[in-house]
Amino acid sequence: MLGVAKDPLEHTSMYERMEEDSEGSDGEGGMGNVSRVIIRPPGVSGKAKRGQICFDAAFETGNLGKANLIGDFEYDLFLRPDTCNPRYRFWFNFTVDNVKQDQKVIFNLVNISKSRNLFNSGLTPLVKSSSRPKWQRLPKKHVFYYRSPHHQNHYVLSFVFCFDKEDDVYQFALAPPYSYSRLQSYLNVIENRQNQAEKKFTKSVLTKSLQNRNVDLITIDHVTGKLKTNRIDRSFIRVIVILCRSHANASPASFMCQGFLEFLLSSHNIAKILRENFVFKIVPMVNPDGVFLGNNRCNLIGQDMNRVWQVATEFSHPEIYAIKNMLREIDNSDSYQIDFVVDLHAHTSLHGCFIYGNTYEDVYRYERHLVFPRLFAGNAPDYAANNMIFNADEKKSGCARRFCCERLSDTVNAYTLEISMGGHYLKDGKTVAAYTEEGYYRCGRNLARTFLQYYRFINVLPVPLPTEVRQKKRRPRTHQSRSRSKTRYEVKPRPKTTRCYAPISYTNLSICYDSGGSSDEGGFSPTRTVAPGSSHFSGYRNYRRVASSTTIPSTSSQQHQQTHDQFALLRIKSGRFDLAHDPLLHDYCGKTKSQSPEKQTRFEVPVNVPPKPYLSIIDLNQLTRGSLKMKSASFED
Repeated sequence: MLGVAKDPLEHTSMYERMEEDSEGSDGEGGMGNVSRVIIRPPGVSGKAKRGQICFDAAFETGNLGKANLIGDFEYDLFLRPDTCNPRYRFWFNFTVDNVKQDQKVIFNLVNISKSRNLFNSGLTPLVKSSSRPKWQRLPKKHVFYYRSPHHQNHYVLSFVFCFDKEDDVYQFALAPPYSYSRLQSYLNVIENRQNQAEKKFTKSVLTKSLQNRNVDLITIDHVTGKLKTNRIDRSFIRVIVILCRSHANASPASFMCQGFLEFLLSSHNIAKILRENFVFKIVPMVNPDGVFLGNNRCNLIGQDMNRVWQVATEFSHPEIYAIKNMLREIDNSDSYQIDFVVDLHAHTSLHGCFIYGNTYEDVYRYERHLVFPRLFAGNAPDYAANNMIFNADEKKSGCARRFCCERLSDTVNAYTLEISMGGHYLKDGKTVAAYTEEGYYRCGRNLARTFLQYYRFINVLPVPLPTEVRQKKRRPRTHQSRSRSKTRYEVKPRPKTTRCYAPISYTNLSICYDSGGSSDEGGFSPTRTVAPGSSHFSGYRNYRRVASSTTIPSTSSQQHQQTHDQFALLRIKSGRFDLAHDPLLHDYCGKTKSQSPEKQTRFEVPVNVPPKPYLSIIDLNQLTRGSLKMKSASFED
C-alpha cells in the first residue's frame, strides 16, 4: 500500500540525537510535550547511564506532558491536554530510548479524561521500534485498566514492557499515527505518479489553517456522459463529498480515507464507473493544526471542529468556513447536486465500523436516508449494526451531518462513518479481531463499492447484463492436471436450457423511492425495464411458471402487462401472491390447466424478494418494517 513516503517522526531527528550527550538535553518544549527528558533516580546527577530512560514527545503528533519515576522500574506518565482546552486527554504518542538490555518497566498513564473507552474491552497500546517499524499491539495480559485510589480515584492505564535491544528507539501510541507530513508526502507521490496527459484528479488548497498549513481539496471530475445544463432540464451532475480528520486523534479515519482515494484512482472497473459518472470532493484533513500538535480533538484555539459548524467564522475556524462555502456553492449550482456528505471518524468506545445518521419529519426522506447504511452493511463484514444511530440530538447540532441535513437541499444524505480504534467482532460475536492499517484501507474500499451499488439500486447507473459480468478465470490448459486413469471418458455436453435473469437482487432489501417529492433523484431517474424473456415468476425456480404459448383471455394489453408484473399492487395481498384469478397456470409437465374455485393455489412469498424493476413508495416502506405483510386495505387505496 502506497503512502509511507517517510517516517512521520523523521523530522525530529531523534535517531541522530541519541548519539549526543543527553545530559544537556533536559527540559520541556513543543507546546508542553516533554523534549528529551531523562528520568534519573533521586540524588543521581551527571551524565545519564544506560537504563535511565529518556522520554521524548516533541515531534509531530506527539503527546506526553510529564514523566515521574515512582519506583525502581515504575513511571507515572501524564498526558498533555489539548491546546487551550484542558478537558480532552486521551491521545498519547511518545518515544523511549537509552534503555538497558532486558530492562522491565511499568508505565502508568494516570490522567486519562475519558473513563468509558475501549481499554475496558481489550484495547491495548501499540508499540514499534527503529529495528521493527511495524506496529504491534501489546499482549492483553500485560495491560491493565483500573480505578486507582492513589491517583484521586481516576482511571489508570498500566502496561508492562521489556526492552530487548539497547540501541533501539521504542515508540508507544494509542493508534497508528497519521501525521500532516505523511499526508503531504502521499499527495505529492500520487500527484507525480499520475499521467500528465490524463489526470485522474486535481489537488488544490481550499484554505489555510490558523498556523498557515494547507487544507487540501482533492477533486475527481471525469463526468463525460452528461452536459452541465440547468437542473430544470433534469441533467444535473451528482457530487459526493468526503470529509476526514476533524478530530486530531482519528488517525484510523485517515487510513480509511487513503484506501478510499486509492481505490478511486485505481484501474478497477468500479473505480472507472464512479469516476465517469460522479464528481468527488475529498478533504483528507480538516484539522491540520490539531493533528500536527498531537491534540486529542481540538484545533489550535481549543475548539472541537465537529461542534462549531453552525457558528464557524473565517477568523476562528477558517477550515470549516471554507468547506461550508464550498458546499453552499455546489448546492446552489444549476449543474450540480450534492448526494452525499460523509464525515469519516474514529471511535474510542465501540467496536467495528458503523454509521450515524439523521432523522427527518418527512417519513419518505427518512426511509430513503436508511438505504445507504443498509447497503454498506452488506459490503462490510465488520459492520456493527447495533451501534448505528439516527437521531436529531441538540448536543450534536454543530456537527457536519446535522448542519448539512438542515442547511442544504433535501436531496443531501449526510452521514458520519465511524470506525473503531480497537477492532471488530468476528462471526461468533465474541472474538475481537484488532484492526490493522490494511483493515482501515479495506473499509475505505468498501465505502467506494457501496456508492456503486447505491446508484445502481436507484436506477441512476444501469445494471450490467449477465453476459457482461466477468467470467471466472480458469487456469490455462498447460496447467491442468492429467487424469489419473488411462481410460478417457467422453463428457457429453450439457443440454442448453433457457434461463431468466433478474435485473438486480439484494438480500432482504426491497426498498424503492417515490417518483416525485423530495426523492434523491428528484423524480428524474429512468425506469429499469424488465429483462427480456423474464416472467413474473423470475427468480422463483421452484414454483410454476407462465408459458408464453398458452392462450391469453381477451384482455387489454395494459391489463396483460400488469398481470405479468410480479410487484404489481393487484398481485400482492397480505404478503402473498394470489393466483386464483390468474388465467395462466402451469403444472410441472408444462401443460396448461385451469383451476376450479374450490382448488385455489396460493404461494407464500419468500423472505428475500428481488427488488422492483422501478421505484415506488410501497417498497420503500418495507425497509424499516422488515416484512412484506401489509394490510389489504392499504392496496385498495
